Amino acid sequence: MSTLAVPAANLVAILVLVFGLYVPRHRRRDLVAAYLGVNVGVMAVSAALLDSAVTAGLGLGLFGVLSIIRLRSDELAQHEVAYYFSALALGLLGGLSVGPVWLTASLMAAIVLVMWVGDHPRVLPRNRRQVMVLDRAFDHEPQLVAHLEERLGATVHGITVQRVDHVNDSTWVEVRYQLPKSTGAVPAAPAPDAVRPGSAVPVAGRVPAPGTTDAAGSQRRAATSGLGR
Repeated sequence: MSTLAVPAANLVAILVLVFGLYVPRHRRRDLVAAYLGVNVGVMAVSAALLDSAVTAGLGLGLFGVLSIIRLRSDELAQHEVAYYFSALALGLLGGLSVGPVWLTASLMAAIVLVMWVGDHPRVLPRNRRQVMVLDRAFDHEPQLVAHLEERLGATVHGITVQRVDHVNDSTWVEVRYQLPKSTGAVPAAPAPDAVRPGSAVPVAGRVPAPGTTDAAGSQRRAATSGLGR
């Protein structure tokens, strides 16, 4: 019973990690299969080689080889890398069965809990990072920071200048900034033109219906003809 408890705990942990945390927050379908496949595959291989003489270096070996293969095949965001290594660590714990069942289950729960906290939407919700290409060549960092804060409307916490091109007059910079707190106020819509009851002020873009007259237009034409006389 204890032999099956650890793989079962791993399956529960990876399902919670993928479908309880990653999918609702990020919804990248291709990585769902990657996380599940890596987790179950590592668990199966480590369990099959558990009784071999290479058990001591099995965990680190699988960890390093799979990391190189995965991270060289595609560019991943940092939070996706964290989910990938969490799935890999869960698979190793499920296959190697280190210590009693409660210890292994506790380590799996700790991994899922750390990911739940670290990737929570309320952790630094206004912080952003992006690479920007500016149409000016900046040589002085304070001037560059001031320009970025004006363009972004945010507080810049750090920059890394990647390239300054004086020939094409451009600057490549990685910027880390914090958005201002939202006040929740909705900008008021521009008020429509006020028209007094009974007035003949036409609405812009409206064509008078056939058979009707524009009173204001008639008055203007009459005044013009009177001046001409």
